[in-house]
Amino acid sequence: MELNLKGRIALITGGSRGIGFGIAKGLAAAGCHLHLASRSAEDLQRAVTQIKDEYQVEVTPHALDLSRFDSLNGLAETCGDIDILINNAGAIPAGTLASVDELTWRQAWDLKVFGYIHLMRMIYPRMCSRRRGVIVNIAGTAGERPLAGYVAGSMGNAAIIALSRALGGESLDHGVRVLAVNPGPTETDRVYGFLKGRASTELGDAERWRELTARLPGGRLASIAEVANMVTFLCSDLSSYTSGTVVTIDGGASSRG
Repeated sequence: MELNLKGRIALITGGSRGIGFGIAKGLAAAGCHLHLASRSAEDLQRAVTQIKDEYQVEVTPHALDLSRFDSLNGLAETCGDIDILINNAGAIPAGTLASVDELTWRQAWDLKVFGYIHLMRMIYPRMCSRRRGVIVNIAGTAGERPLAGYVAGSMGNAAIIALSRALGGESLDHGVRVLAVNPGPTETDRVYGFLKGRASTELGDAERWRELTARLPGGRLASIAEVANMVTFLCSDLSSYTSGTVVTIDGGASSRG
């Protein structure tokens, strides 16, 4: 299936590990040249080396603190006129209204919420002026099914979803598509760590974490590739009339009630 992505340029934040790295590989396999941004220079170099070894594309690393506006400004200026923006950086910690302290809450939102907003402020007008481009914001299912025990993340994801729907509702008039993707529980280091912590507390053994996935659809987590493949498709011309919407990848868990 030809996606018509060869030669396009994509910027992926949080692109050195997990879902971001999976998306990077998916876009590289389709022929996109990449800018990968993340805090860890070591993780970035490992990602760049692996992608270059597997695919004939250009990959440029950007080791930056993406919660800082000066870093975001420099990143947008350096990357120039990209064709695809994947906002993926950030992991908002779990906790209740009382347990997440003010500093932790603000720092998490500076990265995942305001970081997304600020980068879009700089990239979206350029895409509109060229009348082409795609922005995919990686949010999360808690944005539509909020949890009291994940209140900062639920609210942050809800804000990203609302922004994607609002902007994506008018963006196609300017030749640009904006949408969000909500991954459910996925095979990332962060989710494994969360499950092992729960298993240790609830079952007395961290290595029993697989028992906690039994009630998920199919009794398993989503694979990174399943999320990445959908994002790659959404970036392609085969999805050229998709904008202002949210695609949820959770095996139907959000529909179970």
